[in-house]
Amino acid sequence: MKIKRQKTAKKLLSFYKYNYGFREPFQILLDGTFCQAALKNKIQIKEQMPKYLMGEIQLCTTSCVLKELQSLGKELYGAKLIAQRFQVRNCSHLKNPVGASTCLLSMVENNNPHHYFVATQDQELTVKIKILSGVPLMYIIQNTMVLEKPSPKSIAQLQSLHGNQFVPVHQQQTIQHLKEEQGLVKESEPRCKKRKRKGGPNPLSCLKKKVQPPQHPSKEKKQRRARKKKRTTASCVKAEATM
Repeated sequence: MKIKRQKTAKKLLSFYKYNYGFREPFQILLDGTFCQAALKNKIQIKEQMPKYLMGEIQLCTTSCVLKELQSLGKELYGAKLIAQRFQVRNCSHLKNPVGASTCLLSMVENNNPHHYFVATQDQELTVKIKILSGVPLMYIIQNTMVLEKPSPKSIAQLQSLHGNQFVPVHQQQTIQHLKEEQGLVKESEPRCKKRKRKGGPNPLSCLKKKVQPPQHPSKEKKQRRARKKKRTTASCVKAEATM
């Protein structure tokens, strides 16, 4: 089951790499709900997430997330300790803090320019992120971290831009340009059809037939004939003697 999950994650990561420009180290924005779920299910985020995503990562959060965890008291004290270990990214709410879900949503709006992943257990935030395009979503189910499939809007956006072929136009142009520089692209020339020439007679049919040499009787046949002749002569002599 673990191998199957990693294959699925690899496929989804390829989707975001080739279509939205995601690169390692992957930047993962986490909120307090994800940290609390990891603590409850005994998941080591720093150790398990790089293995699941099969690459380097940067775990990060925002000051709004930390302030929200601090305001919630002892119940989320463990989640706050976990979140404090991560890098704190600058948000636009330093002077006027907002809720964690509002803050994270603002970090990935406008086509997610910094290529953030969002790790959360907040259902309302999950629904809002699925409306956006190009934002990988992560959550925990049954003691396991899961990378959600691309949102329908992400797929619809790519289909409208590139049709059914999920390869950005700028990548196609770059590949074509490199091929031309290396001389791998040849100008297409019209091919002339070769006229069929009239074929002559089959050379094998013109060969003379081989004359088979006369077959000589074998030695064994000669011996049989001699014995038969000898018996016939003896029988004739005996018949004359009796007369």
